[in-house]
Amino acid sequence: MSQPFPFGQEIAWSPTPEAAADTNLGRLWRDLGLDGYEPLAEWATADVGRFWDRVIADLGIVFETPYSEILDLARGPEHARWCRGGRLNITVSMLDRWRGTPQWTQDAIRYESEEGDVTRYTFEELLEQVETVAAGLRARGLGAGEAVGLYMPLTPEEVIAFLAVIRIGGVILPLFSGYGASAVADRLSDADAKAVFVADGSVRRGKAIPMKPTLDEALEHCPTVEHVIVHRRAGNPVASGAMDIEWDALVASGRESLAATPEAGAPEIVESETPVMLIYTSGTTGKPKGAVHTHVGFPIKAAQDMAHPMDVRPGDVMWWMSDMGWMMGPWLVFGTLLNGATMVLFDGAPDTPGPDRSWQLCADHGVTHFGLSPVLVRALMPHGTEPLAKHDLSALRACGSTGSPWDPESWRWLFENVLESRKPILNYSGGTEISGGIVCGDFVRPLKPCGFPGAILGMDADVIDAAGNPVRTEVGELAIRQPWIGMTRGFWRDSERYLDSYWRAQPGWWVHGDFAAIDKDGQWFILGRSDDTIKVAGKRLGPAEAESAVNADPAVLESAAIGVPDDVKGQALVVFCVLASGADESDDLRQRLVARLTDALGKALKPKAVYFTDALPKTRNSKVMRRVIRAAHLGGDVGNVTALEDPATLDAIRAAR
Repeated sequence: MSQPFPFGQEIAWSPTPEAAADTNLGRLWRDLGLDGYEPLAEWATADVGRFWDRVIADLGIVFETPYSEILDLARGPEHARWCRGGRLNITVSMLDRWRGTPQWTQDAIRYESEEGDVTRYTFEELLEQVETVAAGLRARGLGAGEAVGLYMPLTPEEVIAFLAVIRIGGVILPLFSGYGASAVADRLSDADAKAVFVADGSVRRGKAIPMKPTLDEALEHCPTVEHVIVHRRAGNPVASGAMDIEWDALVASGRESLAATPEAGAPEIVESETPVMLIYTSGTTGKPKGAVHTHVGFPIKAAQDMAHPMDVRPGDVMWWMSDMGWMMGPWLVFGTLLNGATMVLFDGAPDTPGPDRSWQLCADHGVTHFGLSPVLVRALMPHGTEPLAKHDLSALRACGSTGSPWDPESWRWLFENVLESRKPILNYSGGTEISGGIVCGDFVRPLKPCGFPGAILGMDADVIDAAGNPVRTEVGELAIRQPWIGMTRGFWRDSERYLDSYWRAQPGWWVHGDFAAIDKDGQWFILGRSDDTIKVAGKRLGPAEAESAVNADPAVLESAAIGVPDDVKGQALVVFCVLASGADESDDLRQRLVARLTDALGKALKPKAVYFTDALPKTRNSKVMRRVIRAAHLGGDVGNVTALEDPATLDAIRAAR
């Protein structure tokens, strides 16, 4: 069995004992009378109900009716129920509860468009906007239990709409702003959506990209939709339909309703486990899965991840590059507002008008936590450190990362040049069904390049073999023993698929589908999806191992490794490479990459082929879809590709061969 690429690396960052103690985690272990992180982690998993009860109290979650039981396992861990008997509306804890505190007049949102326009909303101003839009929605007959789609770029209006729907007891249905009509229609119709918020378009690298016409096409297949609220973002001309209402008109009607009935913007108080959001996973291998989340599920897990491993505090400023259609969009909104922090929203390309745009945003908005993807880092590295030198990044406390695996070279570039080798990279991995992370870097435990110090507090996770036994220094499945509050309550209208996806592979374990390993020092590494595993002559290989080897070459921007049928070895390794700007395809480069792979992996795992391609098929959150690449390469059925950012990338894979 091959060893994962990170094994053998040394610790790159460690906190001082004083710095570790001066964190949210440090304060928690002292409050509990414990001596450090390890006893705290043992305390958290010894009684998960007790742990999440403490988290709810520490976050200041406001209940209209207190719950009588924190955790109900009567239906088994697969169907755990939380905060039994409690009633609330989570927007009260996100907005109303800050009245009379320093956060009330603090920015809740700082937004910058690609064009450079800046808009700010304090917590007070944001609540006023949310109440107004909530009243406007109620005036049109929308209310509790009804699904409302969000098909917009990440602007303040999308966040206001998001919160207003929750305010009236509705169910949020976030849609990736780059979806085509088919993907939008699939999700709206599956959820029986009653309304949709849409923008006329988005802006990317100075180009206005239409969105309303795409929705209009999708609505031909969505008979339940009755209202379409249109926000003018990009200046695109749009056709008005019978269901359409302008954003400004909705706001005006909301103000009229509030003037007549002040309670029109009040929160709808619901049972704790009432659905708050239906968010669909990628769906590139079949029908998209609608993960169901509740008022006490996703919001609390998102906020706990920010508060504990990421040490977000009131007044901190979080910018995580995202889209509302990816879980990190809702995660950003729930987590910052529940922690009294500020969210930064950016609607545009992170390298426009120049490669320093991301650093300019961090400097101008005083970003303390900057979330990005390894793909972006690899794209910025060729520009060197000059773009960094133009901007003051002293406010930055850490960088977060998710979406795709790191390679050691790009991890070190970010760590050394952006974080000055003294601030941590909060590598973060989990999923839509998790409501956040399973593992994450933090401010209290040492870090190795590309790795994680372990599971997040309260996540009873491990790496197991095929028999369900925990393993160390070898590859296994990432799995979780006990339920957690953010665990999806199931898949919309498909309970059997939910159980098949996570609970039936290893009885008693949630098996997440990630390929992972824990080294001798206790550092964890995520090595890609376990169903992407490549088996060459009986040797199991994670795609990240091969990709790391070729990504280390300065000519390669990114890569994807797959296994293809082989008469002798069962499977053979094939790698697709996207070249960096200025690099040229050549047989010499191909042979150099083959040599790199052979040196890194061993002669037995020498690749069958290395191909050059213009692009890799990815979802919006930069996840490379290796199964789709494999199907396209082999001429098979690629399945449902509506979640891909650009389905045309499949043509690039086919052309490479």
